[in-house]
Amino acid sequence: MDRRPNFVIIMTDDQGYGDLSCMGNTDFLTPHIDELAQSGARFTNWYSNSPVCSPSRASLLTGRYPGNAGVRAILAGHRKATGLIPETPTIAATVRRLGYHTAMVGKWHLGLQERSRPNQNGFDYFYGFMAGCIDYYSHIFYWSMADGQTNPSHDLWENDREFYDNGKYFTEMVTDKTVEKIRELGPSKDPFLMYVAYNAPHYPMHAPRKYLDRFPHLPPDRRIMAAMLSAVDDGVGQITDELKRLGIFDNTVIFFQSDNGPSRESRNWMDGCTDPYYGGLPGGLKGHKYSLFEGGIRVPGIFCWPEGIPAGQVIDEPCAAMDVFPTLLKLAGGKPEEYELDGKDIFSVLTDGAPSPHEALYWEMEQQTAIRQGAYKLVLEGQLVEGEPPQAPVFLSDLSADPGETTNLAEQMPELTAQMREKALKWRAGLEENWDKKFAAAYKATT
Repeated sequence: MDRRPNFVIIMTDDQGYGDLSCMGNTDFLTPHIDELAQSGARFTNWYSNSPVCSPSRASLLTGRYPGNAGVRAILAGHRKATGLIPETPTIAATVRRLGYHTAMVGKWHLGLQERSRPNQNGFDYFYGFMAGCIDYYSHIFYWSMADGQTNPSHDLWENDREFYDNGKYFTEMVTDKTVEKIRELGPSKDPFLMYVAYNAPHYPMHAPRKYLDRFPHLPPDRRIMAAMLSAVDDGVGQITDELKRLGIFDNTVIFFQSDNGPSRESRNWMDGCTDPYYGGLPGGLKGHKYSLFEGGIRVPGIFCWPEGIPAGQVIDEPCAAMDVFPTLLKLAGGKPEEYELDGKDIFSVLTDGAPSPHEALYWEMEQQTAIRQGAYKLVLEGQLVEGEPPQAPVFLSDLSADPGETTNLAEQMPELTAQMREKALKWRAGLEENWDKKFAAAYKATT
């Protein structure tokens, strides 16, 4: 290779494990994302580090568990909301020190106060919105109205300048701006990192007629999901086409994942009913967004780099979003050991068939705690749906035989249950201690 690789990180929002055709979906196709998977490696046991958006994004960008990154909950969207801080370096900040150009397009959701914004956390350029969701056409953040006191706010920015572009579909705006920036940065002698954070298919469920018309056979809630993901898939195709046109596709590492599992929130469909939304599919897994069962945290994970990663791979090793930071940093010529990271370099997993470098993976979400150790997964106080009682105080499953977590083995395997429970609680205690020491004093109410 004549130069270090470029990086394009693509993240979708509230997209289920089963919502891509390369992950087994059969009622609509995602051909451009499928092509990425065929051109590189697709993980069947890839995990988000959180079942909700802000913490999962913090882990991806910082290489740390959410509590060690300073973001443990869904962050507020008002103009002074706390969030990520420069003292916790992002992958963008680290590769920028190594000479990379860095740009972000799309959804931030890691704080709006000045020190928490993208330009203060490693990105030379930012175009998008900073709250958790916006109307796709007016670009207004309505969710803050839920407290009955806060006004909605417009949320569209280029760097630190607010601007208005009413009437344009935001998914297409993300794609267009990404292609524009790649066209600008691609010819440079220096490599670049692009973080492309689509807010689709997060609510509100909006899509132009041209996408809806592709799926007349689907029921309404599934049809709008298909339309929104089809717009994203078209965007991925446009991004890869531009990389190819510039002759830099083969030396660009493209990574794709969803931030967490599909949402069941009734506000998705906005039909006046309070029944759960069923448009997104967890692919036969148990649970949805917010849950530490597999449906909330296991997501599509795809790496494509024609010059460095063998094509056509399906990898079953459990790895997580926090592994992206050290893996890309090493490829950029940096030293992951110089940073405080929970993630691991997984390049040998991608190229040599190596096992996962993780002896165990951990999660926490409010009262829920979980650990995966080999094929076994233990969930403490696991909830299927936010606000409902835990399904069981302790739930042990063998994911190799029961990926849907249908059978609780805790009573059948008491020794393993006790050992994994102790490890999970010890990890949680260490995280709480670090949180109290480094972040709690500056952390404000977020939801």
